[in-house]
Amino acid sequence: MARGYTLKRRAEQQAETRRKIVDAAVDLHGTVGPANTSLSMVAERAGVQRNTLYAHFPDLRSLQMACSAQSFERSPPPDAADWRGLADRAGRLRHGLRAIYRWYEANAELFGCVLRDAEHHALTREIAELRLGPVVAGWRETLGEGLSGSQQALLVLALDFHGWRALSRGAGIGPEAAADVMARAVEGADPGRPPASAA
Repeated sequence: MARGYTLKRRAEQQAETRRKIVDAAVDLHGTVGPANTSLSMVAERAGVQRNTLYAHFPDLRSLQMACSAQSFERSPPPDAADWRGLADRAGRLRHGLRAIYRWYEANAELFGCVLRDAEHHALTREIAELRLGPVVAGWRETLGEGLSGSQQALLVLALDFHGWRALSRGAGIGPEAAADVMARAVEGADPGRPPASAA
């Protein structure tokens, strides 16, 4: 009985140590960015020895994977499946963009650092594409249904984090207002031009 308790307690301590390490890394990713975050910095922030960190995460890739998984678990991205039942295309677009922009706003500092570093840091780009790529593709498929080529081109801009941030910071408008602006822009683009795939 005592041995079972000891093993359980040890497993709990290891899980807690792992959580502290991931929390420290996510915090650094949202301030200095993943490209500038070293394992030594994470160990210091988490208050653990480097050999302890290596026992949980032998390299930066395994740590970044854990960080991105935790971030998505704590703040899940909007699910495009929730919008498919909305028959009105304009309403579906507006509803989807509002959900996406609220998610961007809630994670703005972290996403800003990660996506900035993804421009020049191969590992960060790989993991950002792995995590965000399928999500954005799902948004684009659902919200782009029935749109012309010009409208789909504007939808790409509407779904872009940097496009949202330019509206949010540059124009100083909230997620709902930004979504309405972009939805009107997409709907107002040349509706007569066929989608690129049909050309």
